[in-house]
Amino acid sequence: MSETREIRTDYLARVEGEGAMLVRVRDGELEEVQFKIFEPPRFFEALLRGRQFTEAPDITARICGICPIAYMASSAAAMEQVCGVELTPQLQALRRLIYCGEWIESHVLHVAMLHAPDFLGYDGAIELARDRRDLVEIALRLKKLGNELMRVIGGREVHPVNFRVGGFYRAPTVAELRALVPELEWARDAGRELVRWTAGFDFPDYERDYAFVSLRHPGEYPIERGRIVSSTGLDISVDEYEEHFTESHVERSNALHSSLAGVGAYLVGPLARYALNYEELSDAAKQAAEEAGLGSVVRNPFRSIVVRAVETVYAADEALRIIAAYERPDEPYVECDPRAGSGHGCTEAPRGICWHRYRIDDEGTILDAKIVPPTSQNQKTIEEDLVGVVGGSLDLPDDELAHRCEQTIRNYDPCISCATHFLRFEVERL
Repeated sequence: MSETREIRTDYLARVEGEGAMLVRVRDGELEEVQFKIFEPPRFFEALLRGRQFTEAPDITARICGICPIAYMASSAAAMEQVCGVELTPQLQALRRLIYCGEWIESHVLHVAMLHAPDFLGYDGAIELARDRRDLVEIALRLKKLGNELMRVIGGREVHPVNFRVGGFYRAPTVAELRALVPELEWARDAGRELVRWTAGFDFPDYERDYAFVSLRHPGEYPIERGRIVSSTGLDISVDEYEEHFTESHVERSNALHSSLAGVGAYLVGPLARYALNYEELSDAAKQAAEEAGLGSVVRNPFRSIVVRAVETVYAADEALRIIAAYERPDEPYVECDPRAGSGHGCTEAPRGICWHRYRIDDEGTILDAKIVPPTSQNQKTIEEDLVGVVGGSLDLPDDELAHRCEQTIRNYDPCISCATHFLRFEVERL
C-alpha cells in the first residue's frame, strides 16, 4: 500500500513574488518537480502601447523597485537605437556609473539579507543581526551607498527621475561625484570582506555544466552594453535575440519559459557574466575571487552568493574609475528625434540580461513592446536545478528537503515580482 507524504511551506520570505513548487516522489524515486509562478501578469507591454517613446524608461522602471535602472537603461538603449543616435562617452560613462549603484545595492541586499541566512541557519536577517550585527551593519552601509550613487545621478534612488532617452536631464558636477569617493573606497574593502565571509559558508555538493549567456563588450565587464554571447558558441548582436531565443507558455506558470535554440535551458546572471568575462574583472575583484578559492568558472549555483560579492567589489572599483575620469558633459543628453522602426536594447540587470524590443511610428508612438526579464529566462534552469538537487536529497527529512529547495530557488535571487512573497511547497511521496 503506497503512502503519500505532503509538505507545505505557505510563506517564503526572501524571494520576490508569488510562486509554488510541487515535488512528487513515488516508491522512493523522484517522479516530478514543478516550479510554478502563479502571480497574475501585470501587462506592462500592453501599457506601453500608445505611449510616447520618451515615456518608456519611466514606465518600465516601475516593473522593479530594486533594479529600475535595468529596465530604464534597456528601454532607453532600444529607443536610442531606433532614433539612430549614440551617447557621448561621458553620458555612456554616467549610465554605467548609475548602474554600478544598482549592482551594489541589489547584490548586497541579496547576499546579506536574503540568501546568507540559508547557509547560517537563520530565518532571516533580523535573526542574523542578533549574532553578527557587525556584518549586517556593513551590508546596510553598502546598500545605502549604492542607493546614494543612484540618487546623485538619477535624482532619487527608487525609480530615478533624472534618467531619460538620450542621457539625463541634468549631469552631476565633478564635485558631487567626487564626494562619493571616500565611501566607495571603503565599499571596495567592505565588499572584499563580504567575499571572504560568504566563501566560508558550507555549500551543498552540486554542480552543472550550464549553458551560460551574458553580454560581452571589449575591454570591460558587461553592465550596460555589449553583444550577447554564450558558453555554447553564440555571439550575436542584441537585434538578433529573437532569432535564437524563444519563449513558451506552460500551464503551471504565468512567466514564460525561455529556451536557446539547439540548447534548451540556459543561465543568465552573475555565474554567467563571471564565466564569460572573468578576464575583464578589475584587479581588486580578481584578487578577491582568488582569495575565495574561485576559479575562472563557477558551476555550483550555491556559490553564486560569493560571485555576487565579487561583483560588488567590481562595481565599487568601477565606480571609482569612472569618477576619476569624469568630466561634466556640455549637454546632459543627446537629442533623439523619433522615426518609424524597431529598436532593441539589452543590459545586465543584477540577475542577468534584460532584453527589450520596441516598434514606434514617425511620431514616436509605441506600437509594440516586448520585454524579457532575467528571471523568466532562468525559470527552466531553476526547475532543472531543483530536479538535480531534490534527486540527490531524498533521504533528507521533509523540513530539511523543503529548506534545501527554497535555498536552491534563492540561488537565483528570483524577482517574480515586487509584490508579497509566497511559496506553496508540496511533496507527494507515493
